[in-house]
Order: sequence, then structure tokens, then C-alpha cells
Amino acid sequence: MSSKPFKFKQFTVNQEQCAMKIGTDGVLLGAWASIKQNPFSVLDIGAGTGIISLMLAQRCNAEIIDALEIDDDAYEQCVDNFEASPWGDRLFCYHAALEEFVDEIDDTYDLIVSNPPFYSEDFKSENQKRDVARFNDALPFNHLIESVSKLLSEDGTFSVIIPSKEETTFIEMASVFNLFPNSILHVKGNPTSEIKRSLMEFSFRESDVKKEMLIIETGRHEYTENYINLTKDFYLKM
Repeated sequence: MSSKPFKFKQFTVNQEQCAMKIGTDGVLLGAWASIKQNPFSVLDIGAGTGIISLMLAQRCNAEIIDALEIDDDAYEQCVDNFEASPWGDRLFCYHAALEEFVDEIDDTYDLIVSNPPFYSEDFKSENQKRDVARFNDALPFNHLIESVSKLLSEDGTFSVIIPSKEETTFIEMASVFNLFPNSILHVKGNPTSEIKRSLMEFSFRESDVKKEMLIIETGRHEYTENYINLTKDFYLKM
């Protein structure tokens, strides 16, 4: 993956210090997470480059957009990207583990987002930093969900992107902490491929689950209308 700066329509993201480069998952979550409730405060858990926080800063008027990043280099990169953006006064990155953060923060957030590490297989690569960024043992789902249940405001929403094969397990884990799915977006790379990702929105309110499907492209670089509509405010060539 490229280490070059990634230019979006309203901001640029440097990523050379981050083990995990900008990918479709982060952009999908940043564009899809609902802001209908006009959140005052937002928290991005495992911010990496800060891409999701930056997208939400562009999309909404939240006065507080906090990000959390444990890796030293990624934290520094995130801070730099925030300061270079048009919304630097609303963006702040904490350099801490989620467990520390939960213990120290008394406030709650109206919107929490996370693109968590999620390879739970035993395979490890030669790149330890990339492994920490990618593998579930760096941020187990149950730890993420429990922390969200403590940090989310009573009427707040939690949006996350995970592999679709983990969807049922994730929903079951969330229900233990009284977090319930309200909407789910299934993502396929093309019309004939399997569902690869699940974007899910949770809250403390049980409701009928709104389910939708997003197909990214019909052919190589032939993007669907739905994908273009979701990402056109960000990608330069959309």
C-alpha cells in the first residue's frame, strides 16, 4: 500500500508513519456513520491516520471530535493531520489505551465510531506494527463493546465496521451490554462476490433493524451509483 499523502476534496491525510494505510473500510465508515442526531461530541476509537474523524468533521458540526490512538507513530501522524485540516480547533487525539481512557474520562459521547483491528486468525506477518493494527488481540471485540457501553451517551449511537463473518457474534456480545443494532449495511466488492463487510449502528434502544446492501463496483473501477453517492463528497475523482 502506498505511503504517499492521500488527497481528499477538503483535506489531505499523510500516512507514511502509520502501519495501517487508508483503505476502503475507513472511508466507508466515515461516510456512512449517521449524524442525523446532530452529535455534539464524537469519539473515534483506534484512529490511525485520523481519516474517520476528519470525514466526520467535514460532515457535521460536532464541537468535540476526539480520537484515541495507542501507537506512537500513528498518534503523531494523526495529530499532524488534524492540525493541517480546516477543523483543527474541533479535533483532538489522545495517546492512550482504551482501558486507560475509559478509566480517566467522565464525559460521554453522542457518536462513537471504530474501524477496529479484526484478524483473529493465528497468522502473524513479519511487520509487528501492522500486526498490532490488524489483529483482534490488540483490541478484542468484547473489550471494545464494553468500553463503548461506558462511553456512549444515553441516546447516542455507535457505528463500527467488521468482517461480515463476525456479525452475529458481535451482535450477541453487544446485547450483553444492552447495545442493540439499529441499522446494518452489508458490503460486497462486486455483484457476484460474497458479503465482505458489515457496517453496523448500535444504540441502547431496541428497534427493527434497517438492513441495506452496498455493492462497490460492477467492473474494475466501474463504481456503482450508490457507492459514488456515498463517497463523492470526499474522493477527488468521484
